[in-house]
Amino acid sequence: MKKRIRRRKKGPVRAKKVSFDGITFASGLEKYMYIALKKAKIYSEYEGMTFTLQDAFMFDVDSYERQGNGKGEMVNRGQKKIQSIKYTPDFISPSFIIECKGRANESFPMRWKLFKKFIKNDMPHVTLYKPQNQKECDKVIELIIEKNKNK
Repeated sequence: MKKRIRRRKKGPVRAKKVSFDGITFASGLEKYMYIALKKAKIYSEYEGMTFTLQDAFMFDVDSYERQGNGKGEMVNRGQKKIQSIKYTPDFISPSFIIECKGRANESFPMRWKLFKKFIKNDMPHVTLYKPQNQKECDKVIELIIEKNKNK
């Protein structure tokens, strides 16, 4: 009788890192976008800039809660510095920002909303694109070319 091997689910879907042109991309979709931008001769930097969406601050109030993993008993987890919230888009240029997102993790929607607010307030001249598949990457290239023709 064959022994059945059971595999546990390892949480959310994890994209496989891919290397191309000496750059290690976080996913195949990012690599596809890079190649499409290069082919269209559209300049951009891969993960060229990190934006601070929320500054770090000192949380000097008591806060009784369990650890992040839900284990243990409630302890005072206040009275400490809260880290800043940062965001690094995939491709950035002076006129556009592209975030390739196949499958988003659970924290992405909140971070994306904060990033959109940051762009609205600090960089209103920039256009955001968020392709989720190769067809949408091709559409982004068309939109960027079209927008540049109208300038």
